[in-house]
Amino acid sequence: MRITYISATIAFGTATLAQPPPPHPQQSVAFEPAGPGDVRSPCPILNAFANHGYLPHSGKAIDQNTTVNALKTALNIDPSFGVTLFNNALSTNPQPNAKTYDLDHLSRHNLGEHDGSLSRQDEFFGDQAVFDEAVFNQTMSFYTGDIITMQMAANARASRIMTSNLTNPNFTLSDAGSGASMTETALYVTNLGDKKAAAVPKSWIQYLFQNERLPYELGFKAQAEPYMADDLNNAIAKIQAAQHFPQSPGVGL
Repeated sequence: MRITYISATIAFGTATLAQPPPPHPQQSVAFEPAGPGDVRSPCPILNAFANHGYLPHSGKAIDQNTTVNALKTALNIDPSFGVTLFNNALSTNPQPNAKTYDLDHLSRHNLGEHDGSLSRQDEFFGDQAVFDEAVFNQTMSFYTGDIITMQMAANARASRIMTSNLTNPNFTLSDAGSGASMTETALYVTNLGDKKAAAVPKSWIQYLFQNERLPYELGFKAQAEPYMADDLNNAIAKIQAAQHFPQSPGVGL
């Protein structure tokens, strides 16, 4: 199942967001970085899930129920939407008729993984599952305030794609890769942050990407309202409007 993102014309102003609340009890959620034999993906959120134990710490043999429960527990993503995201992740498993996926399956180029990542080198230059500080510093340079607006996030995404296109002799961005790129940006702004304001504290995103750890210590908690497919579609429409992109299909995770 694919999600079709709606198109819209949206005027962008300066989004406002309350300062992060004080730390709450969830900050004590267990955390353990990947160790020998564990696998991780190009997605810092999924890696954080494994590091916190919402997904298997090994990053291997992840089934639908585990994925849906992790998305619901950590980010209050609606279970029906969680099934769609699981199916997108499952599609990266190269084995036919697979029922599970490993996190490193998401490194398959131009499926979930794509050139122009916000925090990883392109496949041409190295291991796309490994955080790259220089790449992320370019992304961070577009976050010009303490609160990341959708316009800032869209600008960062466009800059990374442009840089990749100019420097990578094998640059490609398939429809699936482009959809995944927009999905990632939409989710970190409107799911980790405030979906109504379309904004998120910069400190939370920096903490997440650099540590592959959910920013409980900085006050993060899942939104009270379930995050639905329509919330993602609306966020994608805002990215498209900010960058004047036409309607595009996406693939989620």
